[in-house]
Amino acid sequence: MIWSRPSFLSRWPTDRWLAPGLGVAAAGAGLILLLVLAFLLREAAPLLLDSHAATGFLLDAGWYPLEGQFGMLPMVVASLAAALGALLLAAPLGIVSAIFLNFSAPPGVAHLYRMIVALLAGIPSVVFGLWGLTVLVPLIARWQPPGASLLAAILILALMILPTVALTSASALAAVPKSLLHGAAALGLTQQGTILRVALPAARGGIINGVLLAGARALGETMAVLMVAGNVVQYPGGLLDPVRVLTANIALEMAYASGAHRAGLFASGLLLTLAVMLLAWLAIRASHGGRHD
Repeated sequence: MIWSRPSFLSRWPTDRWLAPGLGVAAAGAGLILLLVLAFLLREAAPLLLDSHAATGFLLDAGWYPLEGQFGMLPMVVASLAAALGALLLAAPLGIVSAIFLNFSAPPGVAHLYRMIVALLAGIPSVVFGLWGLTVLVPLIARWQPPGASLLAAILILALMILPTVALTSASALAAVPKSLLHGAAALGLTQQGTILRVALPAARGGIINGVLLAGARALGETMAVLMVAGNVVQYPGGLLDPVRVLTANIALEMAYASGAHRAGLFASGLLLTLAVMLLAWLAIRASHGGRHD
């Protein structure tokens, strides 16, 4: 007969409560999310249950609450354009920063650089907005007035999400097994070849995860974008056009909204929540797909 030795975890009675406790905490977090969704659905119901208003919510080209028009599409397009533009700038810079941290920088420089990036991640969004309003917007206005524009929003958001991309990409590259890197070196690959052909493909899941989470932050950012985007409800015809994003619209109008107007703002909040949940789900899928075997 073969006797198995008891696990060291079984020696402590408190360990038996660890898994149930964690399960309760996870269930509580999921319940909070469901309650938030239920609240948004309840508050947005007067608009969503009205077929005419719900159709206008998606198809109307203008946002005129006093006239019963709640067209979100221009602000949806502006939100997506700002977030996508910021990602197009921040993702390459963040990945290059992560490569520098893991493969090129001396230990002291890498430590200092990581601290600077972490500090940048902790700066409040209103500070970014204040800098953009007083420095960036006047610079753009010299080129083409009014300065407050989609371009300003993209640049500010890119600065804000750059640390997220850089730090998550650096962590993903640091998690690549050393055996893969040593094997690439043994095969005669240069450092550049090792980075491009081994490290980046192996860390792809974590890098994509970070980019998607940064995109979720860009979609959900409010104050900084409100201060620099111009707050004009229109389709962006170019980078220098003033626009209004969904988050800024909620912040500007919720204080005095009522009736269908208030329901429309909650419907836009529900739309944002679903978009961020989709990005979070894609990030989880990318993270699972990027595990190292």
